Amino acid sequence: MRTTLSINDRLLAQAKERAHAAGLTLGAYVEEAIRRDLATERSARGTVRLTVSSASGGAQRGVDLTTNRGLYDAMGIDVA
Repeated sequence: MRTTLSINDRLLAQAKERAHAAGLTLGAYVEEAIRRDLATERSARGTVRLTVSSASGGAQRGVDLTTNRGLYDAMGIDVA
């Protein structure tokens, strides 16, 4: 099937070089790149492992978290 694509000039030049080096036409090279991308599991590519804190706690004794004044007092900031 024929189609028309808009591709960045620099990217196209790199693709042409790679295709030539691999002994492929540009179309065959692009087709193979798309096949490879579609065959790759998305979840395997972008897996991010996050650590979860097991710490427990809360506010220090005597700190009132229900008011801004309580927080400023805990930080030692004098607000008039």
